[in-house]
Amino acid sequence: MATKPAMKVKLSRGDRAFQVGVYLLAGVMILTILYPLWFILIASFSDPRDVANGAVLFWPKEWTLRGYTLLFHQRTIWHSYLNTILYTVFGTLFALIINIPAGYVLSRKDLYGKKLLGILYVIPMFVSGGLIPTYMVIHHVGLMNNPLVMIVPFSVSCYDIIVARTFFKQSIPDSLWEAAQIDGASTFRFFIRIVLPLSKAIVAVIGLWKAVGIWNSWFNALIYLQDEAYQPIQLLLRQILITNQQASAATVGALGEELKQLAEMMKYSAIVVSTLPIMLVYPFLQKYFNKGVLIGSVKG
Repeated sequence: MATKPAMKVKLSRGDRAFQVGVYLLAGVMILTILYPLWFILIASFSDPRDVANGAVLFWPKEWTLRGYTLLFHQRTIWHSYLNTILYTVFGTLFALIINIPAGYVLSRKDLYGKKLLGILYVIPMFVSGGLIPTYMVIHHVGLMNNPLVMIVPFSVSCYDIIVARTFFKQSIPDSLWEAAQIDGASTFRFFIRIVLPLSKAIVAVIGLWKAVGIWNSWFNALIYLQDEAYQPIQLLLRQILITNQQASAATVGALGEELKQLAEMMKYSAIVVSTLPIMLVYPFLQKYFNKGVLIGSVKG
């Protein structure tokens, strides 16, 4: 039996004008976000003189890999890249192990003192000890110049715990726990076998937040890591750019101008090298991202 085609609502002239305006505004916002990223990418493959003269707008005038060649000739860059990957992988896993169970515990109605614990989790979101007390604690526990300082001390996130708590309250019904109790499941087994498989969205969201934060982190390494063997890629690239800029500023004449151009070329290459890997991870988690953020942000 043939079905009748769905009736379309006829839009008025004002509605059509509003839709056109929304699409135009969305298009402008997308271009505003994407063009700077595209410009950095093409500038990394362009001659710095063309970039400085405004000859590079949408496509490189002359392709060159000199910036990447100079960057990857730095002797410690590959080791720093490995450090960053290890910090990101293990730091994200450790943060998930800490924050996800904490959020689930706070979501349980039978938790004794949950209101007090909730208040204690909210306070650090607005009041922190500051840099000097944190430095003293890190030094006292023996994590100075230790790669674990990039993984352990800053793994707990009160905001992530509260988001996870809200997600569990909205997504995991009490009837599941009651059924699991009838079957003889313990709290730990219920969390591992039932809660986690149903919570891929919030795990992906918090994992992505932590991974991006650790990957882009350089200040903690600057403060707490003195040994070059432990430094992440972000801190190494910062040092390379500062060194090149100082060398170009201290040299006059044609050589100084050449060093300045090389510093500019390496700057764009460094931005691409340091951000591209973490950007490639996002498409694999994007399908969970919207759901996790939406449910986790609803006040429970």
